Amino acid sequence: MSLPQPLRRRLSSFSRTVFTDSHRTGPQYPGDRPDNEIVSSLPLQMSLYFNVYFFPFWWLSTVVMLHLKYPVLSDYYKFILVTIMILTSLIEVIRLYLGYMGNLQEKVPELAGFWLLSLLLQLPIILFLLFNEGLKIQPLERAVHIIFALFLIFQVIAAFVTLKRMVNKLATHFRLNEFDQLEAHPRPNFYSLGKEERAVPMAGRGP
Repeated sequence: MSLPQPLRRRLSSFSRTVFTDSHRTGPQYPGDRPDNEIVSSLPLQMSLYFNVYFFPFWWLSTVVMLHLKYPVLSDYYKFILVTIMILTSLIEVIRLYLGYMGNLQEKVPELAGFWLLSLLLQLPIILFLLFNEGLKIQPLERAVHIIFALFLIFQVIAAFVTLKRMVNKLATHFRLNEFDQLEAHPRPNFYSLGKEERAVPMAGRGP
């Protein structure tokens, strides 16, 4: 299972625009090839691993608290909370999948999708659940929301750093490939062309 090609191209273009380091032009050390450089983030992977086990506990705690306080909530907040629970569950499954694929396999589009889902959707939703007092937040809810928010904040920062490294690695690899192709097929310079043109008429003259 992978992202559709149009979406992959858009995410790749977005990543090159946002995460490319214009000050870095090549490997840091001579002979350092980007093919041998591992850019996957171990802290990010550990965070995703613990997040996978924490999310069912967060979901169960939130559903139990919603069931207990549901009668005292207004119809407006009832609708919002039920919608948020459905959206959060779907987003989290997709988000964690993209995070695993993008980080372990060093796939820029997947990791960029993970970063965008974390920053633009999941984090605002959790902050809304955490700070909106109209939801009649219970102590257990507040505790699990704080832990979830910490997971998301750390993952947003770690994914941003990892994406910069991945995009710079791809850019360096592309430049080195161009340089290798130029070395394998050098273009004749202006002076060599001039010498060849002068040599042709002289070769045609008789003794």
